[in-house]
Amino acid sequence: MSGKLVCFGEMLVRLSAPQGEMLLQTPRLAAHVGGAEANVAVCVSRLGGRAAMSTVLPDNPLGHAARDELRRHGVDVSAVRFVAGRMGLYFLTPGAVLRPSEIVYDRAGSAFADKADAADCIAQLDSAAMLHVSGITPAVSAKAGEAALTAVAAANAASVPVSFDGNYRSKLWEARGETGAPVLRKLLEGASLAFIDERDIALVLGETFADRSAACATAFKAFPKLQRIAATTRTTHAVDAFSLGATLHRRDGVANAKPLELGNVVDRIGGGDAFAGGLLHGVMQGWADEDALDFALHTSAAKHGQVGDASHASEAQIRALMGSGGKDVRR
Repeated sequence: MSGKLVCFGEMLVRLSAPQGEMLLQTPRLAAHVGGAEANVAVCVSRLGGRAAMSTVLPDNPLGHAARDELRRHGVDVSAVRFVAGRMGLYFLTPGAVLRPSEIVYDRAGSAFADKADAADCIAQLDSAAMLHVSGITPAVSAKAGEAALTAVAAANAASVPVSFDGNYRSKLWEARGETGAPVLRKLLEGASLAFIDERDIALVLGETFADRSAACATAFKAFPKLQRIAATTRTTHAVDAFSLGATLHRRDGVANAKPLELGNVVDRIGGGDAFAGGLLHGVMQGWADEDALDFALHTSAAKHGQVGDASHASEAQIRALMGSGGKDVRR
């Protein structure tokens, strides 16, 4: 599949408490640039693919730093627009022992929330292999949701495949007094590849399902454009230990990736974005679904061993991880 992956959504600055500390227990916070769609763009670019980010950033040092972080990883930033406003933030308290990680959002009224516009994204579609959007964007604001819907409609009109990541954020929707189901359904209607699981499908369709296979079968009936549904399966052993597997449902069957045991996890934030980036890289390279799924799972696993929001691993590094398990020192 020739062309680049175009990602549309909000970028954020993450401020994290030190490991083992509560938020502001001591006056130290580590800063990382992130945002679901930006994480996917960085991941694909670092894997050797072509990716572009379309977003709105504040015209201040935080916005410029976010743009420069994308540029550092080889992401096309020609569709990044600067306006007056503020940067969206979120604060992370890392989990430890029995205490789970916790996120506090501070993104209401951000430059993207107030002034999101699909025009720059649409201009990128001429050279796009795929458009990637997520369910976070409509949760940010009604205006951002309208922009995402406009971008998806333009991609459909231009016969550019759409990738949609459910990325449900209950805190953002609760703050707006909504579930988000109607707009998420509209976005999903335009997608050919969706990163969703049975919970996302249940929310959008207002039904309950016995298992993931039943949910995916119903989703394929409800959404004629949809061809693939990918999702991870996580079994939590501790806040820093998981079994992580993955499935890829198609209209004619399902592929499964053997679960990986992840212990001493460094940072799970962005693990889903790395999974999406790894799978999209494989799809855009024309790999078999089974190969792309296994690669995506290992890309996600690698991200769990790296601090920050976006995966920085190369394709060669992921291949080495798949071959050796990554347990020995490479000399």
